[in-house]
Amino acid sequence: MAFQTTARHKFPDSVGLAKRHLEELRRRDFLQGAALIDGRWITGDQRDVVVDPATGEQIAEVARCSAADMALAIAAAERSFAAWRDLLPERRGAILRSWASLMVAHSEELAVLVTCEQGKPLAEARSEISYGAGFLQWFAAEGERAYGETIPSHKPASLLQVKMQPIGVTAAITPWNFPVAMITRKAGAALAAGCPVIVKSAPETPLSALALARLAEEAGIPRGVFQVVVGNPIELSAPLLHDPRVRALSFTGSTEVGRLLLEGAAQTVKRVSLELGGHAPFIVFDDVDVEKAVKGAMAAKFATSGQDCLAANRIYVQRGIYDAFVEAFAAAVGRLKVGHGLDAATDVGPMTKLSVANKCRAQIDDAVAKGARIFSAKQDHPYGRNFVLPTLLSDVNDDMLIATEETFGPVAAVLPFDSEEEVLTRANSSEMGLAAYVYTDNLRRALRVSEKVEYGMVGVNTASFTGPPIPFGGWKQSGLGREGSRHGIQEFMELKYVCFGDLTAWEKRK
Repeated sequence: MAFQTTARHKFPDSVGLAKRHLEELRRRDFLQGAALIDGRWITGDQRDVVVDPATGEQIAEVARCSAADMALAIAAAERSFAAWRDLLPERRGAILRSWASLMVAHSEELAVLVTCEQGKPLAEARSEISYGAGFLQWFAAEGERAYGETIPSHKPASLLQVKMQPIGVTAAITPWNFPVAMITRKAGAALAAGCPVIVKSAPETPLSALALARLAEEAGIPRGVFQVVVGNPIELSAPLLHDPRVRALSFTGSTEVGRLLLEGAAQTVKRVSLELGGHAPFIVFDDVDVEKAVKGAMAAKFATSGQDCLAANRIYVQRGIYDAFVEAFAAAVGRLKVGHGLDAATDVGPMTKLSVANKCRAQIDDAVAKGARIFSAKQDHPYGRNFVLPTLLSDVNDDMLIATEETFGPVAAVLPFDSEEEVLTRANSSEMGLAAYVYTDNLRRALRVSEKVEYGMVGVNTASFTGPPIPFGGWKQSGLGREGSRHGIQEFMELKYVCFGDLTAWEKRK
């Protein structure tokens, strides 16, 4: 095979690298591993281990919270709701801006935490911190623009109003691939709306979440309004689902888990927003410049080491430029450097979880067995079992695993196509509908295809289109609701219609 693994780690020069960086942090309290519940830092009787995914070494311990701890957090959030709701939006916004400023001030330390526990290259971790702070700044202002409306009345002498009001206690269950930005994207919206938030962070990446909680406290978020609970996902999710005081639940993760959460939340009819799996098509027509398309495919496939729900999973290339594209793409893949995320030369770090790496390897094996051609980047040293070499699979067909299921790793599948109608049918055949990419220099085709692809977000001739102002979310089984933009705050607000009747009679009484 064109890839290899070792039974154990090592990058010999990377052993202890994460520990050394963590020991140099100015903020030692970022490593205390205490959960924030009701304004108190809880260490607990039991602890969970945090590891560096590149080497498998233990780098920290964190509290293992219980269902009873989560119940305390829910009660604290309920108590804090009225006071937080009644703060003027501009005051809530000022606190969010202060939190964002603290994130920026401590961006290097936060980035080191992300890389040490998640594995992504440090440059990408720095970008995530900036990206995450941007959501706090965006929603700080958006909370001041949560406008209602006045409806032209259909009743005599009546005034009809619609108000936007905070929904109540909210919960955010966040993933390990963007451990900072997915917290601020959810919490920023909920807090700006006037809702207290309980964050249940991913067990693989608790340090980032707890560091954010430290900064949130320093920014002036009141007791019980923002809490971070860490521990076993199943045990901690159950109270969030079953307690009627939790009025809204936001989750980012797999479609399989999302279905279970949606089913559980139905028992108390919670507002649920879900950002689930992706299986993004990347469609390249033969009227486009090959180098431009390759550059876009590299960015769309290998960011976050491929561990991104927006990652290009099926790269469809029209036959007129297919061979030229594969040749140029293979050369670009071959230049990628695999290594520890703290190494400045690294382009692709480890998979955060061994199960993700194993899934990549299974898809590679399946594709090669069914006739795909393979090219992998070459490395000059051994690497650990969580690593997958950047790999290009060409001549992929629709019967291969990689064409039917999300990869979530640095394995690129290239599939040939002939016509626009054909590729639209194949691209839309997935049950997922998060993001799609279209590369063409024909304006009419760009408008036509972007209209017909069944995906919630479409990038035309670009691999970069996310950010605080845009409504992030998918169609079909890729989720419910939207995050970011003015639509994101609406996930945490209720519409209230008020009818003031018989206004003439009121005037007579005066």
